[in-house]
Amino acid sequence: MSRALDPVTSIKVKLGALVAASVVVAALLATLGSAAGVPALLTVPVAVALALGVTQLLAAGMVAPLRQMTDVAQRMARGDYSGRVRTTATDEVGRLAVAFNQMAADLEQVEAERRDLIATVSHELRTPLAAMTAVLENLADGVVPADPAHLAGALAQAERLRDLVADLLELSRLEAGVIRLEPRDVELATVVADCVREVAHAGRTTSYDVTIASDLVVSADPARLRQLLVNVLDNAGRHSPSDSPVHVTAGAAVDHWWLEVVDRGPGVPADDRERVFQRFGTDATGGGTGLGLAVARWVAELHGGTLRFTDPAPGGTGARLHLHVPLALPQESVVPAVPPATHAPAPTATPRPDGPRGPVGPPQQGMDALFGSFWPEPPGSAALRVVVASILVGVLAGATVTFVGPGLAWTLVLAAAGGAAYVAARHRRDTFVAAATALGLLLVVPLTLLDNAAIALLCVVAAIAVFLVAVTRAVTLPGFVLAGLTWPLSSLRGLPWFGRSLRLVGTGGRTPAVARTVALSLLGLVVFGALFASADALFASWVDAVVPNLTFGDLVARVFVACAVFGLCLAGSYAALNPARVEAPGRPADPLPNRFEWLVPVLIVDAVFVVFLAAQATVFFGGHAYLEETTGLTYADYVHQGFGQLTVATALTLLVVWAAARRAGDTPTDRLWLRLSSGLLCVLTLVVVASALYRMHVYQEAYGFTTLRLVVDVFEGWLGVVVLTVMVAGVLGLGRWIPRIALVTGAVATLGLAVVNPDAWVAERNIDRYEQTGDLDVRYLQSLSADAAPVVVERLPERVAACVLQYLPANQLDEEDRTVWGWNLGRERARDALADVDLPPPPDASGDPCTPVYEEFGEPAGTRVG
Repeated sequence: MSRALDPVTSIKVKLGALVAASVVVAALLATLGSAAGVPALLTVPVAVALALGVTQLLAAGMVAPLRQMTDVAQRMARGDYSGRVRTTATDEVGRLAVAFNQMAADLEQVEAERRDLIATVSHELRTPLAAMTAVLENLADGVVPADPAHLAGALAQAERLRDLVADLLELSRLEAGVIRLEPRDVELATVVADCVREVAHAGRTTSYDVTIASDLVVSADPARLRQLLVNVLDNAGRHSPSDSPVHVTAGAAVDHWWLEVVDRGPGVPADDRERVFQRFGTDATGGGTGLGLAVARWVAELHGGTLRFTDPAPGGTGARLHLHVPLALPQESVVPAVPPATHAPAPTATPRPDGPRGPVGPPQQGMDALFGSFWPEPPGSAALRVVVASILVGVLAGATVTFVGPGLAWTLVLAAAGGAAYVAARHRRDTFVAAATALGLLLVVPLTLLDNAAIALLCVVAAIAVFLVAVTRAVTLPGFVLAGLTWPLSSLRGLPWFGRSLRLVGTGGRTPAVARTVALSLLGLVVFGALFASADALFASWVDAVVPNLTFGDLVARVFVACAVFGLCLAGSYAALNPARVEAPGRPADPLPNRFEWLVPVLIVDAVFVVFLAAQATVFFGGHAYLEETTGLTYADYVHQGFGQLTVATALTLLVVWAAARRAGDTPTDRLWLRLSSGLLCVLTLVVVASALYRMHVYQEAYGFTTLRLVVDVFEGWLGVVVLTVMVAGVLGLGRWIPRIALVTGAVATLGLAVVNPDAWVAERNIDRYEQTGDLDVRYLQSLSADAAPVVVERLPERVAACVLQYLPANQLDEEDRTVWGWNLGRERARDALADVDLPPPPDASGDPCTPVYEEFGEPAGTRVG
């Protein structure tokens, strides 16, 4: 699909098609969901997500050549010119890719020619340097006299070096591939004799038998011809036995002249006669570098001739090298200035040292630029198995949870999503990640055990928080907040990864093959099954027995639920697979220079706490009469008035201790004062926590128990545990573990709250209070979930229990929940309890049958409140 727009030849048309496709997909999905009665809260996110997915798939093919060009350009900056852009696009980007490939090929050829030129020049300089060095050593050691003849030999070699260095000035023309010959009439015998002496001065001990007519004059570039002859003579001398001369003969015909060099060495096998003319193609056992014959053939081709090995004479042995040059020479040759790079091994990409601008690194693009170092993505992180696992979780959700309340299906789907995310997690072998996943799985079990949706939702939030903190390795409170944000942000950060994962479907391998097989099999099953079911009644009855009878609206709703759960599961799995760097390397806060700057505020807070606790003690010992006389409040009103403020004060205490610990100095005296002042504050805070819990207890005894008050009690108790943790961690020096301990204990407290079954517990306490005082809040009991039904039926008189539960079947015991996927222990126990109760009819125009019960407990008649 990412290449569906490749035949389009205009980038503008492609962009228009991409926008149109995304808009059409979003509009169709929104219309379809609205027609099927799917809530907008579910329709809109799914439509937007699928539209973004379509955009990602279509845009991936459009920008793929640009990404490849960026990668190839970065490789070229490191000295590797072998990369190419592969695309089938025909638009402006595709044509740019073609031009880019041509440029890369040209640069690769220039680089190869540069390397070859350096190798050639190095080889050519070696021979005259060796000859001149030998002559000068002989002169210095007195082996030969410093007469004009020997000095002239040394001078000749120096002039030869000068000529070679002069050739370097033609570098630009060499790289351009054009060399202009400067032919002159040359006495071939004289040139060969000079070359024999040069080779001999270089250290060759082999003798040369030259048979060339002295009057043989040929037209050639003397410098290039000397290059050829020195190389072939040196090569023959290197391979020929020292007791056998190298024979050099030459002659002329009507339209050409020729020269042969014959030695008595091992010879060249027929299969290797072309290979030896390649760069580095000769056998290194002879002591050469493999460049001489390549340079010699290059000179021959510059003259329009050929250089090759031929078969030895009948009965002869060794190698026979034949040079054939036409008499009419070209004035300019377009033969490559050096033997083609294709004859040599491919140049190795050698990274160049970075210049003064620093290392060459890949520029950030797209989502990398948006998220920066906060959320990098390692290369090659695509994982089709994660996508497949999320699809399976989405299908499971669409098939099971669409029309049922929290129950077995919800627990299974959340457990499957958590398992998929854990398997995908990069740090899944970490002990804390495994423990957090296990705790998260326990926290989704209340969805099956309790009917109270608020408590179940609180458990799910705690499970998600613990898992995200674990997989991102967050250890601080800001890190916890960022870890929670990574899940929704994954829908953006993971788009490029999602596109790469889908492109793996067409790249071979077992997993893509399985994915294609499943998709095609399902497609064939649905299409042909529907056709045959519409064509044959008996076949249709068999299909109905296997496949549930789905209406159009049911099918659409299930598809939307499946897509939504798939997206949520995939986002969570990506956050685990590629966790963000939520913990930035922090710099410790600079301690305050004066101790009183942090110590005095802490001591003042300690003093305020002491005064407050003194007031509490005064109220406790003074009694209710003293309280009403001084404040005008009853004790119940008094304790209710300050509970929220005490909870806030407990939380702020943790902030004060944290700030003091960051800004205190490291001297022993500072640490001692910190422990004393902060420790005193923590002890006073624990007393405040106990006071707050006692206040709530008194208020509940006076006005009744509610689920919200129980939750607040648990929260205040958890704050006390955190304060106690701060005290212990401060003594043991484990401050960095406090946030994780607080999170885990909070999750465990939430799980414990679910285990208590809050609605049943609250019903128990209110009935206990009713039995003691005769007061009962019937309206509040009616607002409790089905979890309270067994307690109400067991503990209250039947007529009162019937009025408390009269609305329960219509509001919370839906028929859909009677399926295996909707099974819930709380609702199942409520059904069993209601089987023994004769519920009154709902209120109508004639009145409410439960009015006498309401009046008995001092409540107005009417419909249920809350």
